[in-house]
Amino acid sequence: MEASVALSRIGLAGLAVMGQNLALNVADKGFPISVYNRTASKVDETLDRAAAEGGLPLSGHYSPRDFVLSIRPPRSVIILVKAGAPVDQTIAALADHMSPGDCIIDGGNEWYENTERRIAEASRRGLLYLGMGVSGGEEGARHGPSLMPGGSLEAYENVKEILHKVAAQVDDGPCVTYIGEGGSGNFVKMVHNGIEYGDMQLISEAYDVLKNVGGLSNEELAAIFDEWNRGELESFLIEITADIFK
Repeated sequence: MEASVALSRIGLAGLAVMGQNLALNVADKGFPISVYNRTASKVDETLDRAAAEGGLPLSGHYSPRDFVLSIRPPRSVIILVKAGAPVDQTIAALADHMSPGDCIIDGGNEWYENTERRIAEASRRGLLYLGMGVSGGEEGARHGPSLMPGGSLEAYENVKEILHKVAAQVDDGPCVTYIGEGGSGNFVKMVHNGIEYGDMQLISEAYDVLKNVGGLSNEELAAIFDEWNRGELESFLIEITADIFK
């Protein structure tokens, strides 16, 4: 008698750069994960990377039904697709095969009011919902992002162990916490992005003054930003700005 295939601990749909890297991060932490993408070549690409990066416990699926049924109940499915209509389309494709108590986790940069609408719609189906900000870019997704989940506390508790191991690890613990109800996770990510863009504007203006008023060369600018990055301005944005000048 053929042995039954073990079910995955979690699923992820949407295998662009962020989705691929987050799925590989989950698998790298020892959690078997199922992946799905509407374009089959992205599934193949992710499977190839999982094999090349250490034979990670990742299984690829080519239909919403096979994908959902490959996950252990109560199912938790992360979706990482473009905000707006594609999220609704992905939810519709997956929800038809999900059961009450299963959870959808939207990891995209979604407007928080859309998340609150989807929470209500999911609830009518008996499904749980999390809107989860993900910060750190493709490198962060692969090796340790900052995560901002909001919505169903029950849903968060179902995936807390995974999120705590996948998130960036710092001195006071992993970079993840339950933000609160409704669209609070996406709201916090929006504020986070606003602060980041403000930082980028300040960096741009500092560059403009130093380059065009001060007449500094790229080598001199790199030295200044390196010095700033050793003090209270230490940050990823200051670090990569110095690298650009080099």
